[in-house]
Amino acid sequence: MKLFSINDNKLKSLSTNPFKLEREIQNLIENNLDVVFNLQFVRSEFSIKNFRIDTLGYNPETKSFVVIEYKKERNFSVIDQGYTYMSIMLNNKSDFILEYNESCGSTLKREDIDWSQSRVIFVSPNFTEFQKQSVNFKDIPFELWEIKRYENNMLGMVQHKNDSDESITIISDNPEGIVKKVSNEVKVYDEDYHINTSKSRKSWVNELYLSMKERILGLGEVEIKYTPRYVSFRRKSPFVDLIIYDKGVYTVINVKDGQLNDPDNKCTRYEGKGHWGNGDYFILINQDTDLDYVMFLIRQSYENKG
Repeated sequence: MKLFSINDNKLKSLSTNPFKLEREIQNLIENNLDVVFNLQFVRSEFSIKNFRIDTLGYNPETKSFVVIEYKKERNFSVIDQGYTYMSIMLNNKSDFILEYNESCGSTLKREDIDWSQSRVIFVSPNFTEFQKQSVNFKDIPFELWEIKRYENNMLGMVQHKNDSDESITIISDNPEGIVKKVSNEVKVYDEDYHINTSKSRKSWVNELYLSMKERILGLGEVEIKYTPRYVSFRRKSPFVDLIIYDKGVYTVINVKDGQLNDPDNKCTRYEGKGHWGNGDYFILINQDTDLDYVMFLIRQSYENKG
């Protein structure tokens, strides 16, 4: 990543201001965990079974724990460390719940956690090409984030995205191996999962979803996250969630009750808790739905997240 400052239509390249210690990176991320990763901070330097986890976080949306490891040096195995931490978490679930309850002053029960959404995040100023390729599988439960500090207190972070259609399980033929054990419990979802879940679904439903996706991405700065139940579109935080059904696309608009301008009263307000998605309004769109009007509603939520 290269960063520039602009002065009178002239660009000046910003020089890097490298981190001297891993602890600098850790302190910066932990103090801004909600801003950087939308996570709740649980504990720093969490020790368990002779291992030390740099940062333990919790994802309130997916109801899952996230382990964050910081690396200033480049000589470490992402695969070995990642699956070791995942195995520790899955084999010691009660310890993680207890730590959350004691550190956060709240009460989580085992059934409250979706362990299939557990994740490990690695943060480092640099990753080697070998490290990037070692996690280039469609169902790897790890994220690699490169972080660089620049002059004038500027910070850049880039996530290395996977582009492979291969499963991580192909590297392990041993059904008792750690990769297979973790993969049996932890899942990574993608667009194919949502499009191909139902064999009885009419083709127009998937086409409608893809059309909505294209329109939503056209709003500007949009990130997509795939969960077990819905596809989440985000600008800093989720602004709309799409759930693909056989009868159409269930659209959840992430605007608080009373804050959506819906002159045609097309949306329904949620009553009570427990619904899918993140917002207080929903609409089921089908072949007869005015998509321009739906986008008018979605744009309000998008602009609200700016």
